[in-house]
Amino acid sequence: MTKNLTPVTLSILGKEYRIACSEDERQSLLNAAQLLDQQMRKIHDTGKVSGNDRIAVLAALNLAHDLTQTKANDHSGSLDITDRLVNLRHKIESVLENA
Repeated sequence: MTKNLTPVTLSILGKEYRIACSEDERQSLLNAAQLLDQQMRKIHDTGKVSGNDRIAVLAALNLAHDLTQTKANDHSGSLDITDRLVNLRHKIESVLENA
């Protein structure tokens, strides 16, 4: 099954890009472009980095770092819950054995 692709115009650091995407991905793509634009503008506005390619790489690294941190926190949180559930199960089993 082929999805219908429609062009979407994105503006990132003052430059327009046309990207084809499905209608159900449109808003997510717009949100991602807006986030990238914000990150790139923040780096650009510091005045410490010149060249859009360097700004893009630094913005991508910042976003990738944020993503990996979020994934690590989510994963460790689920492990913590799993550990707590296992401990609770052992306590319940212990109480039931002693009853």
